[in-house]
Amino acid sequence: MRTINLQIEKLKELGIDVPDKGKFVIDLYTDWCGPCKIISPVLKQFQEEGLIELKQINIGEQRKIGEELNISAVPTLIFLKDGKLLEKNISIQGRTLVYNSVMVGAAGELILKEIIDQM
Repeated sequence: MRTINLQIEKLKELGIDVPDKGKFVIDLYTDWCGPCKIISPVLKQFQEEGLIELKQINIGEQRKIGEELNISAVPTLIFLKDGKLLEKNISIQGRTLVYNSVMVGAAGELILKEIIDQM
C-alpha cells in the first residue's frame, strides 16, 4: 500500500485552501465510484448543518492532485481541524478508521458523524 503524501504545504501547493478554524474534510472521489456516491450527500448534509467545511475533489478529472497525494483508492477522506492535519487516529467500535488524518473507503452516516465528533 502506498502512503499518502500529506502535508499542509502540499495541499496549499495544489490549490486547496485550508481554513484556519473549524473542522475541514477533503473528499477525494471519482464519478464512477459507487461508495463515493453514497458518502457525498452525507458530507454535504454535514456541511449544510455547519458541522464541517467541505472540499470535494474529483481526482478522475483532477488527476494531478490524486497523483501528487499518492491516492490509490476512493473515496479517500482527509480530516483537518483548525488548519492542521489531525494528529490522532480515530477508532469507532474498536476499529481504527482514520489513520494519520486519512480514511480510505466509505462509512455510513452515523459512523461519519462519530468521526466528526471525535475530531
